[in-house]
This record gives sequence, structure tokens and C-alpha cells, in this order.
Amino acid sequence: MRKFLILLAVALGIFLVVTAPQAAAGSVQNVGNILYNAAQSVSTFVTSLV
Repeated sequence: MRKFLILLAVALGIFLVVTAPQAAAGSVQNVGNILYNAAQSVSTFVTSLV
């Protein structure tokens, strides 16, 4: 079941990139920004502990 879900997610990702590359790029950029902001927040927290 897990393999099937992973394969389905990959197929959906490829489909989105092929059919709507601008929207897919925007989504990846948004996820990247979220991860960057989270890492920056954790870094600020750890720095303030020292």
C-alpha cells in the first residue's frame, strides 16, 4: 500500500509539472519559503538560548 501511495504521489507530481509548470514551480517555491522560515525560526530560538 505504501509503495502504491508513493508511486501515485510521484505520478501526480509529474502530471502537474507537465500540465501546469508555472503553478508547480510556484508551489515548490512556497514550500521552500516555508522550510526556510521554519529553519530561521529554529535558529533564532537556539541562538537566544545561548
